[in-house]
Amino acid sequence: MALIASPPSNPKPHQFSPLHRATRLPGQAELVLSRAMSNTSMVLNSGHYISMSNKLLLNTKFSTHLRKNANRTVPHITSAALVEAAEPKPEPEAAKFRRILLSDVVVNHPRRVFFGRKWNADDLARASVVLAMHSLCLFAPFQFNWSALLVAVALNVVTGLFGITLSFHRNLSHRSFKVPKWLEYFFAYCGVQAFQGSPIDWVSTHRYHHQFVDSERDPHSPTAGFWFSHMSWIFDTTSINERCGGPKNVGDLRKQPFYRFLEKTYYIHPIALGALLYDLGGFPFLVWLALLTFGEGWHNNHHAFKYSARHGLEWWELDLTWYVVKFLQAIGLATDVKVPTEVQKQRMAI
Repeated sequence: MALIASPPSNPKPHQFSPLHRATRLPGQAELVLSRAMSNTSMVLNSGHYISMSNKLLLNTKFSTHLRKNANRTVPHITSAALVEAAEPKPEPEAAKFRRILLSDVVVNHPRRVFFGRKWNADDLARASVVLAMHSLCLFAPFQFNWSALLVAVALNVVTGLFGITLSFHRNLSHRSFKVPKWLEYFFAYCGVQAFQGSPIDWVSTHRYHHQFVDSERDPHSPTAGFWFSHMSWIFDTTSINERCGGPKNVGDLRKQPFYRFLEKTYYIHPIALGALLYDLGGFPFLVWLALLTFGEGWHNNHHAFKYSARHGLEWWELDLTWYVVKFLQAIGLATDVKVPTEVQKQRMAI
């Protein structure tokens, strides 16, 4: 269509429909009026030029209507998202809950720690064992001898390093490396002596932790409270069943008779070890314990690369369990050892 730059010689009047205010129907975007209409000139009806001068013959009805609406604005469409963004925002839900001290974790589904909940027989048994162990530690300063200290350190290496961090955690939970089956079973039995549960229970809980980390279904989620995530979850087996539904994620362990045997006879093994220690060294051998983490303190690295057999990723991050894995790899007993590449570490650092 060509735009006529000058009025036609024989202009013909056109009949125009009255202008109506734009309205919004249900489901349509809201109309926002923003731009003033110019009353000097316009192009109408398929490109015909119309001037506001007296030379143009317009019917009286349209001229009157145009003068009345000269200051009206032309509507344009704005998105519903912009209209919604302009509305006042409600108060964030997180503001209604308290935060854990010195942390940005919000406790949004708190759970009672000790009182105001039901304790079953398993809860009471676990709590009694932990209470008894900590009570025995009070006698340690009065029952000191070098033999007891050496036995305590050795048992912590065997049960804590070989059993928990090497076997239960890195080998069974995350399959960070492979060892011969006889050695896998030996390390797992060392973990049973740590009194932290059978391999099936320990591995199931930890796998659920990584699957639902820091959520409502995390077996020891900090969003349920500091004391719950620190220790109370150990004595709340009902909570674990409610959150996770039982150990259904350890089919690789359940199909092996050795791990099913340890699950059924779990309590017998640490009790037998305690009786043996008492027979060898008396009361001092029972009360002296050492507290080490064996590299498990680099937990942020572990959650970044849960498959990694190495948790201390920097040279200065002490990781005794990793040194054992490296030794086993050097002598050919550990294979398929998984560690993050430099590219993967740099990607996580960004």
